Amino acid sequence: MDKTSAAADGKKMIVFSAVNKWYGPNFQALTDINADVAKGEVVVVCGPSGSGKSTLIRTVNRLEEIQGGRIEFDGQDIHAPKLDLNKFRSHVGFVFQSFNLFPHLSVAENIMLAPTNVLGKSKAQARQRAVELLDRVGLAAKADAYPGQLSGGQQQRVAIARALAMDPPAMLFDEPTSALDPEMVGEVLQVMKSLARDGMTMMCVTHEMNFAREVADKVWFMDAGRLVEIDTPENFFSRPRSERAQKFLSDLRSH
Repeated sequence: MDKTSAAADGKKMIVFSAVNKWYGPNFQALTDINADVAKGEVVVVCGPSGSGKSTLIRTVNRLEEIQGGRIEFDGQDIHAPKLDLNKFRSHVGFVFQSFNLFPHLSVAENIMLAPTNVLGKSKAQARQRAVELLDRVGLAAKADAYPGQLSGGQQQRVAIARALAMDPPAMLFDEPTSALDPEMVGEVLQVMKSLARDGMTMMCVTHEMNFAREVADKVWFMDAGRLVEIDTPENFFSRPRSERAQKFLSDLRSH
């Protein structure tokens, strides 16, 4: 899939420069991360458990603070002293492992919440946009249902629609399918694939290697808090350069 035209203007959407993070004095979770995600690019971050993937993606909207280096999002230094953190976060689409929907609000109300509260949209405007987005994720009929009435896959698709309601310049996915039953994984990945086709800048932490193979422009392989390898899916899956990536892929195949 050629999306090079979207990334061709060379604009960098997310930039990590010498990023370091510790938990306490003794555990370094991220070590000297240098990488960038171009506008319109889909990056899949993979690696063994505990390699720092989720920590890395959570630094992009400051759910995790860093102790060294710099992260830029859409040209903005996200650790600048004057940054309005709530406003900044509202512009970063983030989809979690758990859906984090408000159970007492309908599906449409969950999606309308931020556009009305943060962007100041009228209820009617926000409702119209919510219905459009639900249609996009294949749930147009569920606008007035409550999260408890939906399957896990449907709830995760609502969570994606909710993130899209703020028109974010990029979407971050932190293992969006790992809490789902296997038969629901595909429906969420289909929505992510359609976003990728439309040129959305995406950074995804996932164990779904077929998704990485089909949709990613780049695969970032992490191990022990380091970014060990960055390559195209084709090269990464057929000719991984590092021993660690070779072992990771052979372990996957043996499962």
